[in-house]
Amino acid sequence: MSTAVSDALLAPARRPVAVTTLTDVIDAEVAAKSGFGGAAVKAGYAAVRKLGGNLVASATDRLLPQFAAALDPFWAGKGAQPFGAHLLAHQDAAADALLAVTDAKAASTRHASAAKVYGSLRGKAKSHVVAALPRLGAAVESLVP
Repeated sequence: MSTAVSDALLAPARRPVAVTTLTDVIDAEVAAKSGFGGAAVKAGYAAVRKLGGNLVASATDRLLPQFAAALDPFWAGKGAQPFGAHLLAHQDAAADALLAVTDAKAASTRHASAAKVYGSLRGKAKSHVVAALPRLGAAVESLVP
């Protein structure tokens, strides 16, 4: 039986690498955005980064247990298929599971500015998460033994 995503990503020796790898995925996804919508995402991301130099990495670390748990059922059902392809095959459910984590955090954050930026971008968030699933899946797969 394969290792659960949550067990692998949250292992004390692997967690810092997981946070760095997943922060790199976020950075790459934002950098790859284009057009008017991409400009809005890039502006929102830049605003969040200005709130604190390591806010993205620290938020990724804080939310990693919930994100990993959200990915566990998808990992368990992937079979021999690459994880990114499996996530994309179940894109609606995968995106909804991941967005449920960020929605809950945004609803309870004490960072009003971050919540405002998130709220302004939330309408298009699902399409951005779906677009990120292949890169996210590949990154997670590289971290799970």
